[in-house]
Amino acid sequence: MTGSVLYVCVRPQQDAAAAEYESFRTAMQLERDAIDHHDLVRNPLPHDVFDRYQAFVVGGSPFNVADPEPTKTEPQVRLERDLEHLAAHAGAGDGPAALFTCYGIGVVTRMLGGDVTRAFPEDTGPTMIELTDAAQTDPLFGGLANRFSALTAHKEGTASAPAGSVLLASNDACPVQAYRVGERLYTTQFHPEPTPVAFTERMVVYRNDGYFDATAFDETAARVLSAKVTEPVRLLRAFARRFGSA
Repeated sequence: MTGSVLYVCVRPQQDAAAAEYESFRTAMQLERDAIDHHDLVRNPLPHDVFDRYQAFVVGGSPFNVADPEPTKTEPQVRLERDLEHLAAHAGAGDGPAALFTCYGIGVVTRMLGGDVTRAFPEDTGPTMIELTDAAQTDPLFGGLANRFSALTAHKEGTASAPAGSVLLASNDACPVQAYRVGERLYTTQFHPEPTPVAFTERMVVYRNDGYFDATAFDETAARVLSAKVTEPVRLLRAFARRFGSA
């Protein structure tokens, strides 16, 4: 049975991708037959993807949009084109809704002509997110606390909200934490889906990938495990209710 929501995997590490799918599914309170899984690293988008699904959620990735194009692998170049295809349809309002997270926000920003730069990395762990005035009336963000903790781990960020978007969240370390395009395309720099425990399990996979000091794993994991991350999950549930109903 085809679900109404498609989790789009852009992680080469299949164990991490499977766990991320489960985090999204659990956070959105969806049964397994309501959310499908597509490995975009290994398989291009199906030709009928816009007919089969009502909403997409795009997970994170060790890929970086800001890396020089000649250094990118063929799978990364191809999947970025496919992600732009998803984002363009959602942004125009003539296709399924989409939520792009972490790496995905960079893909959308670049597509819109914005600047993705390594000037705004964030350490692995909890960070404080602050909503903008525009977020107060947003269908998804409007029900969240004005300030809340979320989990991040990224090497690049968006310098400013791209033209045509509505900035929804920010913080001192990374000025663009979330924005909306039209009524059906959302992006977040922070990870809305994992519990602290799931995030530490992901840290094991990427321990030596430069997101944090590998020799300080226990200290970093302790900060993550002590974090209270209630609002990001509420965001995902609001997205599922609004766009993922069969």
